[in-house]
Amino acid sequence: MEPLTAYPLRCSGPKAKVFAVLLSMVLCTVMLFLLQLKFLKPKINSFYTFEVKDAKGRTVSLEKFRGKFGDSEPRPSKEVVTFARNNYGVTFPIFHKIKILGSEAEPAFRFLVDSSKKEPKWNFWKYLVNPEGQVVKSWRPEEPIEVIRPEIAALIRQMIIKKKEDL
Repeated sequence: MEPLTAYPLRCSGPKAKVFAVLLSMVLCTVMLFLLQLKFLKPKINSFYTFEVKDAKGRTVSLEKFRGKFGDSEPRPSKEVVTFARNNYGVTFPIFHKIKILGSEAEPAFRFLVDSSKKEPKWNFWKYLVNPEGQVVKSWRPEEPIEVIRPEIAALIRQMIIKKKEDL
C-alpha cells in the first residue's frame, strides 16, 4: 500500500506495522465484545426465566415453579429441609411452610394482604411496614431493587429524624 504523501512516513517501519496489527486486533476484540453485549444478551421475559447455580454447580431454573404458587412444594416441611440440604447444600435455616392466602393464612400475612389490598401472586412479594405497624407500600417480585431502595431509605431517614427529635 503506497502512502498518499510523496515522502516516506516516520511510522512506516516494522515496529509501526506490528503496532498497527496489535491495534487492529484490540479494536476488533472490543467491537466483538460490544456486539455480544448488545445482541447476545439474554432477554428475560419473566421472573421464571431466571437461572442460578446450586452448591454442586448444577443449573437450577425457576421455570418449573411457573403457575404453582399454591402447590409449589407439596411435601411436608421436614422433607423439604432434607431435600434442600442433600441436593443443594443449603446450610441456612428454612422456615416451615405456611399458608399466606385465604382463611387459613397466617395472621401476619393476613394483616399484610388486608392492609395493602394486594395479594401476592408468587414468592418474593415485598411489603414495607413503618414503625407504627402500617403497611406503607408493597412490590411485586419483578420490581428491581433500584425502585425499592429509595422508598426504604426515605422511611429509614424519617425514622432517624423522628428519633433525633425525641432525644
